[in-house]
Amino acid sequence: MNAMQAVIDRFEIEELRADVSDAVMMHDFDRVASLFTPDGALRWPHVEKEFVGREEIRAGIEWGQNLWEFFVQNVHPGVIRLDGNNAAGRVYIQEFGRMHDGSSHLNHALYHDRYERTSDGWKFSERVYEVRYLDSTPLTGSPLTRRPSGVE
Repeated sequence: MNAMQAVIDRFEIEELRADVSDAVMMHDFDRVASLFTPDGALRWPHVEKEFVGREEIRAGIEWGQNLWEFFVQNVHPGVIRLDGNNAAGRVYIQEFGRMHDGSSHLNHALYHDRYERTSDGWKFSERVYEVRYLDSTPLTGSPLTRRPSGVE
């Protein structure tokens, strides 16, 4: 692989990782599912959930997001290891929010990712979520109930 292709691949994978976080935050569950290969997998061992295939992934993300009163995810870039039409990597996650049951969560976690180059660009073939820290101290703030004008 030439150096320029490696730069392009890394850029496209970073774009994929940003796109999935944006889709989750915007509740665009169809877009989340479209970012996985048809037989891709999303695994959440901390809650013993696994979703395989786009339909299950879409339903799983929607189920998970519907548990939250509000949810914020911050993503920090991690490593990408290229191997031809496949790659592996990690992203570092900080999430917080309050569930509809009133419980609060502040997580520090990682996604262990596998990527595959497809005819539609890079897609996730697998994401495995690993929680490294959980703080359930009640959050004292509250979400805004409306978006600023001009924001989608």
